Amino acid sequence: MPIRKITTLALFTTLSLIIFTVESAIPPLIPVPGIKLGLANIITLVVLVAFSHKDALLVLLLRILLSTVLFGQTMSLLYSLVGGICCFIVMVLLNHLLRSHWLMITSAFGAISHNLGQLWVAYLITKVPGVVVYLPFLLLSGIITGLFTGLCAHFTLQKLLPLAIRLPFYQKPDDDN
Repeated sequence: MPIRKITTLALFTTLSLIIFTVESAIPPLIPVPGIKLGLANIITLVVLVAFSHKDALLVLLLRILLSTVLFGQTMSLLYSLVGGICCFIVMVLLNHLLRSHWLMITSAFGAISHNLGQLWVAYLITKVPGVVVYLPFLLLSGIITGLFTGLCAHFTLQKLLPLAIRLPFYQKPDDDN
């Protein structure tokens, strides 16, 4: 992998970690466990569109691992990993189907699948069917926060890509590397 690409992906990973850290410092908007804005997903979407799904997965996994090591508990790794991978799979499929258009829809379905993945982990750990009570709240929050995150990713890409193309050293990384 070229040094330029490694450096760029490291910067995106750092950015997503910073966004995650800032968001973690914000008190919950509603008193329902598991509901967050998911702003770090903006970076995952940007990398998914501007680079490749492999690069986006790398940035996502590094952010999850680093955030768990730096700020989380061991149990949060399982929730974040399963939710993140569910979200990622859905976003890759939708991004491919929608050809990188409608990032808001891609993001909303990603957020919903993230919430469903975390709910599944909660059920597996607790063996309490009552966790399904959270499903309507998580679905609604996934739609709202996913649309917002997708909109942010859309505007970020609108501003970032033209700027990057004007730089003399910019070269869109290949999907092969």
